[in-house]
Formats: sequence, structure tokens, C-alpha cells
Amino acid sequence: MEHRLEIETMGKIKVFGPQRANGEITISGSKNSALPILAATLLTDEKIILHNIPNLADVNTMIEILENAGKKITWDESSLIIERYSNMNSVLPYGPVRRMRASFNVLGPLTIRNGYAKVALPGGCSIGVRPVNFHLEGLKKLGIESQIEHGFTHSKFIGAPEKVHISLPFPSVGATEHLITTAVLLDGTETILTNCAQEPEIVDLCNFLISMGAKIEGHGTSNIKICGVKELYGTEYTIIPDRIEAGTYAILGAIMGEKVTLNNVIEEHIFSLLDIFEKIGINYTMKNNILTIEGISKLELSPVDIETATFPGFPTDLQPQLMVLLSLIPGRSSITENVFKTRFNHVDELNRMGAKIFVEGNTAIITGVTKLSGAPLEATDLRASAALLIASLIADGETIINNVDHIFRGYEKLFEKLEKLGLEIEYYE
Repeated sequence: MEHRLEIETMGKIKVFGPQRANGEITISGSKNSALPILAATLLTDEKIILHNIPNLADVNTMIEILENAGKKITWDESSLIIERYSNMNSVLPYGPVRRMRASFNVLGPLTIRNGYAKVALPGGCSIGVRPVNFHLEGLKKLGIESQIEHGFTHSKFIGAPEKVHISLPFPSVGATEHLITTAVLLDGTETILTNCAQEPEIVDLCNFLISMGAKIEGHGTSNIKICGVKELYGTEYTIIPDRIEAGTYAILGAIMGEKVTLNNVIEEHIFSLLDIFEKIGINYTMKNNILTIEGISKLELSPVDIETATFPGFPTDLQPQLMVLLSLIPGRSSITENVFKTRFNHVDELNRMGAKIFVEGNTAIITGVTKLSGAPLEATDLRASAALLIASLIADGETIINNVDHIFRGYEKLFEKLEKLGLEIEYYE
């Protein structure tokens, strides 16, 4: 069976609404865990088996990067077998690296393993400026000197001191993951990271590294201690379910569900969303990692004011989807975007469907409407694509979402899962 899934075209989705959702699906493995964990497999030549890996465009981009670096990778259902294929290559091509942000996390491990690396500056979704200076400044303290020339980062390992203290200016998820992954292989160096991101995906990465023999303390808090080791070993590991996928389908169920059941959901990973559901008035039950959303009239729901934040706050990656729900609740709601402050590309598209959303600074003020209407739309990034798809499923009439292939970066088996919920969409190029 062919498992490769990559974005080569910018396709369209056609939807006729409104539709109702009713059914049961299982949430896939976490994309945002899989990517840094895959990057960390560069730290050893021994065999690694990873379970619960989602077949997504971003995952296959990272696989392509690892193959360029000298790994042999084999799919086995939802598992990946990762082995050494050739000597490690520290010079990676521009093509796959430019496609996504998480690709930059290979820079530190490659530099530590080979003493030198040349990696392109990363790309990704259009959700705002995300510079790599936090990464490079932290790597410098770990003994890696870097220069940026012609769109590539050239890095050289000059040696790490016995003790390193890095305080991040902002709890950046990517920088926290990158610095942890690099520091674990600095034999004899004690690294203290403060103001770290605390996302579940970082905890998952650390647990994976510990299973390889890394010495890490404090993961899941803002202060992490790492004692570098000489080498890391092969392991077999299962990654956590995707909390953003779970949240997206939960919001879909809240908007258009009769009864939507989501299996493989970790409650503490989506506490912030469930708290919002309670404030709004959404009916749900959570038991034994199964989340069930019961449909309710939007007229019975209450408006709410939300702010995005790093974990355990409400995640920016669910902001566009939640905005669709709030646009249908009577009264005035607001969402203040504190992580990616320009992440409002979806607002104009929702307004084209009849929503009433006004952006002032980094706050979207939402006045609830009774319905949305189908319209031609343009998707700009991964989570905006998901939000527009949800909106199109509840809207009256036909909606065509252009450039929708962003969505395949984050939602595995999208068509199959929508079908299990009784929802119909049409994809074409």
C-alpha cells in the first residue's frame, strides 16, 4: 500500500450545506509530536520503531529530510521503522526543508553528530513571522556557531561548556524542542532551560528521548534540566494522540453535531477547550479517553471572551475553528490572539459567508449571526482551512474552498473520518 502523501497541487473542496454530523471516529497520532520526534531520530544510528504516526504531508516531508540525511524509513500501517542507511549527511536540500517550520529542528542534531550542518531556513503556513533567532541564540550557548548565507544556515560545533543556562525570551515550542534535542547529546554538559514551553508534545518528545537513554528532568514545567550523554540508543515508542485534531472535531461536533464521539482523546490535553465548552453551554461527556459531544441549538449558547496562550492556555491552533462556533452564538464574543498576533487570515473569508467579525489590533470582535451562507473561499493556512471547511458544512448552499491542500498537513484520513460522521464533501484539483 502506498503511504506517501505530499502537497503537489492546490486543490479545491466543494460542499453543499447545511449538514449534520453523527457518528464515531478515532483521533490520530499527534503531528506536532511526530515531527520533533522524527527529527530526534538523527541522534542515533540504532533502529527506532515509532507507533501511532499520522500519514500526513508534513510527516512525509520530514521523512524525506531524514532520508536525505542517511536514514532508511519504512511504513508499517501506522508505524515507522527507522534505520541507518548510509553515513550521515549534514547538508540538506532546500526543497523539503522549505515546506515546513519543524524541519529546522534537524540543525542541532546534525551539527552535534557531524560537527557541521547546512540546512535551509524553514517555511510553513502563512500565519505570521516566526524568526529562528531563539533557536540560533540558544544553540550558540550550546557551542554551535551559525551563519546565515543565501537562505541557508551554516552551523559548526566548537564545543560546549560544562554548564549552560538558557532563558528563552518567549516560551517557544520549536526552540524548546530544538534545544532539548541538541543538549541531550552534549556529553558532560549540564543544560538548564528556563521559560520553556510546556506543551504535551514537548513532554512526549522528552519521554521519547528518555526511552533512548537521555537524562532529562522537569519536562512539562517551565524549567528543564538536561545532563548530556555520550550516546543514545534505539527504542520503540508510541506517540500521543493529536489534541488539535481532537479539538477541531470537537468544535465541529459542537456546531453541527447530533452526537459525535471521539476516541483516543487525552482529557488534560484539551482542558482549555472543554472549559470554554462549559462556559458556552455545550453538552459533552468525557470518560476513558472518549469524548462525546451532544448537539444543542445555538440559541441556547452564551457568548464568551477568549485569549490564546501557550499551554495550558487555549491553543492558537484552535482559534480559527472556535471563531466559526462563536460566529453562530447570539451576542458578542471576542478572541484575542496572543501567540501569532496576525493570525486572522480566515476572518475575511468567514465574513464573506455572512459572519460579523471585526478585527481591532490582535482582537477579533464577533457578533453572532443566525446562519452562514455558502460562498467561494480561499484557504491560507492549515487551521484556517479546517475552520473554513467546518463553516462550509454548516452554511446554506454551495461553498468552494480554493487552495485547500493546506489541510492535509494536519488532518489524517480526512475524507474517511468525515464520511464516518455522515458528512459529504467533494475534492477536486
